Amino acid sequence: MSDALPFDEHRLRELAGEIIINVRELAALGWTPATSSNFSRRLDERHAAITVSGRDKGKLREGDIMVVDMDGRAVGSDHRPSAETLLHTQLYARYPDVGCVLHTHSQAQTIASRLYAGAGHVRLEGYELLKAFRGNDTHEAAIDVPVLPNSQDMPTLAAQVDALLDQGPMWGYLIDGHGLYAWGRDMAEARRHLEAFEFLFGCELELRRLCAGH
Repeated sequence: MSDALPFDEHRLRELAGEIIINVRELAALGWTPATSSNFSRRLDERHAAITVSGRDKGKLREGDIMVVDMDGRAVGSDHRPSAETLLHTQLYARYPDVGCVLHTHSQAQTIASRLYAGAGHVRLEGYELLKAFRGNDTHEAAIDVPVLPNSQDMPTLAAQVDALLDQGPMWGYLIDGHGLYAWGRDMAEARRHLEAFEFLFGCELELRRLCAGH
């Protein structure tokens, strides 16, 4: 442990490397256009490693990963964290087993967020891939993925997310015209949830298109 910093710098380098590798893969899929999106890993019980605001996510370097506390404030640097950092840290503060939060802006996620904003959720039902979500072991289930109104007021948006988390298990949510937040115990689980949502949203959008054509 460093004498100067209140977190393990070696652990930070490990997590930064993991974030860089995984985010480059997500960027190659077109899910992080125009420096959008943000990604984080739990560093310890009081800190998280998160991407610095405004960086090209397909070209991340170690210096593009910063540390924040659970209130979303920078620790050990003068980098500017994303305005949405609080949406990451609220999950770490609430759930000790959450170790990774991924926020992407794929076309399917963004379109789904617009189409289903009025309903307030996207219902995913009957798909085999629902078993990709931790704790759900059957396709005979219905998951309502919340769609929240877009807002620059992060404390209010975080409070809305907290209210939804109080209602039952969640693996992710959409923000209208924005994108998807998904999380898990580690990077692998968070990516599994993210990729499952992406596939299922794509199925729902294609079904909607096909039904409109008849």
